[in-house]
Amino acid sequence: MKHIRTIIDKEWTEVFQNRMVLFTMILVPLVFIILPLVTLYFTGQSMDGDVAGGVADVPAEFLSVCEPGMAANDCMQIYLVNMYLLMFMMLPVIIPVTIAAYSIVGEKATHSLEPLLATPITTFELLAGKSLAAALPAILVGWISFGIFLLGLSLIGVSGAVIRYIVGPTWLLSVLVASPLMAIAAVNFALFVSSRVNDPRVAEQISVLLVIPLLAALFAQLAGVIVIDFFLMLSFIGAMVLVDIGMIYLGVTIFQRENILTRWK
Repeated sequence: MKHIRTIIDKEWTEVFQNRMVLFTMILVPLVFIILPLVTLYFTGQSMDGDVAGGVADVPAEFLSVCEPGMAANDCMQIYLVNMYLLMFMMLPVIIPVTIAAYSIVGEKATHSLEPLLATPITTFELLAGKSLAAALPAILVGWISFGIFLLGLSLIGVSGAVIRYIVGPTWLLSVLVASPLMAIAAVNFALFVSSRVNDPRVAEQISVLLVIPLLAALFAQLAGVIVIDFFLMLSFIGAMVLVDIGMIYLGVTIFQRENILTRWK
């Protein structure tokens, strides 16, 4: 753990001196917090409290995520806010990718990686330190952003039924469990790419491709093809645990420190 902690401290010293990284860590979460709050505020002003499934003319897709007897306004807001769930899950993926993608190839370009690889630190300790250094700040930012979002819900007058849904098992599993698992997978993929290419920009561009499946899921949800619920989220979490284990094992297996020391030019 001492070696891993040393790697984390070293990475954070460099990362938090980068204004672009700090800008990303502040701006992106703000956008992801404001958009759903604005949507909920204006939709809350546009409908009355008719009962879903009763006199209100509520679309069937709204009813699929609402309890019987729920007010039509609450039902619509729950349906709409679910569209932003994937955005909160994207936060810990977007933020650390740039850090991790630069982590190996960037140090190689500045000739600071070779002395590190020549130390007694193991490959697992090296990759674990770099992975945690990129993932932990992103996970923390994601959790803080969700907390600010919850605070904003009460400030804009969202009903208790909507808030109870957002602090329910589906959202909590997504933000507190699924998002960190996705961050770990994204960081390890970015480290893998970074260890195989020679240009930091190429590593970053390839790593950003990880966001595409999330965008596809978002569009599928908008089209009504999928509905994110508790059981779907549990299945996704189980799959991500397996993916993370596989990514970590693969990363340690294919990382060729001797090749980096002797052949990278």
